[in-house]
Amino acid sequence: MRKLAIIALVSALFTAGGVFAQQKAGKDGVYEELNFFDEAFERIRQDSVDSVSDTKLIDAAISGMLTGLDPRSSFLDEAAFKATQNPANDNVAGVGMVVTIENGQLKVISPRDGSPAARAGITPGDVIFSIDKEPTYDLTLHEAEQKLRGPADSEVELTLRRGNSGPIDIKIKREPFKLQTVAGRVEGGNIGYLRVAGFDGTTQKALADTVQDLRQRTGNKVIGFILDLRNNPGGNFDAAVAAADALIDKGDIVVVKGRKPAAAKRISATPGDLAKGLPIVVLINGGTAREAELVVGALQDNRRAVTLGTKSFGESSIESLLPLGNGGAIRLTTARFTTPNGREIQGKGLEPDLGVSSLKLAKLGRGEGRHEADLPGALKNPDQPAKPPADAPPGATATPAPVEAPSVATGDMGSTSDEQLTQAIDVLRGLALIGKRATG
Repeated sequence: MRKLAIIALVSALFTAGGVFAQQKAGKDGVYEELNFFDEAFERIRQDSVDSVSDTKLIDAAISGMLTGLDPRSSFLDEAAFKATQNPANDNVAGVGMVVTIENGQLKVISPRDGSPAARAGITPGDVIFSIDKEPTYDLTLHEAEQKLRGPADSEVELTLRRGNSGPIDIKIKREPFKLQTVAGRVEGGNIGYLRVAGFDGTTQKALADTVQDLRQRTGNKVIGFILDLRNNPGGNFDAAVAAADALIDKGDIVVVKGRKPAAAKRISATPGDLAKGLPIVVLINGGTAREAELVVGALQDNRRAVTLGTKSFGESSIESLLPLGNGGAIRLTTARFTTPNGREIQGKGLEPDLGVSSLKLAKLGRGEGRHEADLPGALKNPDQPAKPPADAPPGATATPAPVEAPSVATGDMGSTSDEQLTQAIDVLRGLALIGKRATG
């Protein structure tokens, strides 16, 4: 009976993903593999140095299946799943940073603007070796995120490495933190600077209110807008679509693709443009990820903006939370999105129209830094060409030379030392001048 229960459980997982139904002709092969699973299960139950419950083994098997797919898929046991369904404890707080698992290491994608992590000096790319003196090497992403959270006003101690430096110990106080997704100011008297740090239910209205405020502060003499999406790790999918829609009068915003090509969904813009046709320059870098890349792709493909900076992170996966009969759930990557013109983002990222070096503005070759494609098990981009062999003769493959780009920490963005912003202002003034001459 136990063997039948195991086979039924794993078969149910196959059926949920549609695999089992597609492999009717290969049923015997599937059951043969399940027999191997049962054999391993029995060996562990009988020979493990410590007694292990059947539930723990089954949970570990499901978790192993999911973590072997891609960096975002994971298993939630009953307690973890309930925590996602119930309102958060008001006394639980975090440090305000987005992390990922890369090559078995816990790495910071970006600290949130104004968060305790940003104030403590955490920077994109920091590798976290321990949380409260406990090693992070065997943690799942969900477990690491939970360890970073705790009672409000409590401290979490991190040991991290930055570049080639030695271990750095940092203590950060956990605080209830509400991300301000949109902030704005006037640059040079007549340029609207819009910093969008993430996407949630407030973003669309905040964007509209900020644009209106900038118009009023300049006496309605704004010549264009700079949209800063650097170190924006994404957020709510629908909120990102709405933000892109607010800046595009007509055309498509994004294409969502599932496993079946026929199920592709194209989302189009509705009439209206907050910028009223004025030029837009978008700042991006390696911390521009997921839903932020959706916005970048929509603006690029609709020729609505000039993008400037370095290549984006390269992640366009969409996860679904699927409940299981035992009270737990699986977080499974079920779709990905592309730009309106069908450009793949997953594992590739988006190249800016203009790449920025520390000294000059140049056409971008290949940005530096780690991206989604570097993560173990990352979903493959079907359009990505294979890498040439190491012994390929010179000139066999045309690979653009890398473009050096200044590293912009969250605290430096928008400051007087921000080289990318300085050059974006110059580009925007040039675009505005061209537009004025064309209409004059």
